[in-house]
Amino acid sequence: MLHSKSNRRFQILAHTVLIIFSLYVILPFILLFMSSITDETSLMLNGYSFFPEKFSLGSYAYIFKNASKIFRAYGITILVTVVGTFLNILMSSMIAYPLALKNFPGRRAITFYLFFTMLFNGGLVPTYLMYANFFHIKNTIFALIVPSFFLSAMNVLLIRTYIATSVPDALFEAAQVDGASEFRIFFGIVIPLSKPILVTMGLFSGLAYWNDWTNGLYYITNTRMYSIQNLLNKMITDIQVLTTDSNISAQAGAEISKLPAVGIRMAIAVVAMIPILILFPFVQKYFQKGIALGAVKG
Repeated sequence: MLHSKSNRRFQILAHTVLIIFSLYVILPFILLFMSSITDETSLMLNGYSFFPEKFSLGSYAYIFKNASKIFRAYGITILVTVVGTFLNILMSSMIAYPLALKNFPGRRAITFYLFFTMLFNGGLVPTYLMYANFFHIKNTIFALIVPSFFLSAMNVLLIRTYIATSVPDALFEAAQVDGASEFRIFFGIVIPLSKPILVTMGLFSGLAYWNDWTNGLYYITNTRMYSIQNLLNKMITDIQVLTTDSNISAQAGAEISKLPAVGIRMAIAVVAMIPILILFPFVQKYFQKGIALGAVKG
């Protein structure tokens, strides 16, 4: 009886702590959304509030004034995220698989090389010159896919550890006895059994591609090639320029002063994160298992 009461108290305490942490995560998103639909004047006078005095969709109206540009930018971002994530996971897992084999020659040297790239790189200027002048990817879709996120050493090391600790060596030996090729073993055994870590790493890679705006800043000058992050960032920059330019005429200045400058920033954040919020519940069940097992040292 005493043990039952103690266990119940622990559950109540654990649930209370989890509810508090959940509120810390959820409430900022709610405040962000409520601020995006608050009238600009009310927002400036009363600040951010969960219960605004006056609602307004002016921020969203401004963003979707040129809906074709928004949808085009969304299309580019979705394409880049899907293709980039697929290639990242494919390349990372194909490198991780041989490194997980204990009899693979040179595995320690290759692993050290991968780890070394996590600590040091050539720098921004050499990287830009290489991609822009040598590979000629500027103002192409490859400029949003290849630099920075095409291959991740961290993903390789986590996937390697997962395969080494979670896929039995007996499966590899049995497949080799049956005459299976390395590609057959990789796609028929390694990929299905590594689904939790692959989905987890895919989530990380997808978030990186979705939120990326630096590649577009460095390599994209054609506005038709803007991702959603670059387009929204350009909107913020344009508003800042308009609201601070002293050379604007009085009539134009009066119109510009009506722009919901603060609310637009909040609406832009909402527009950028909605697809990720929709996607995350579908991959959440793999997340905890994948990252926990992938981080275990072999």
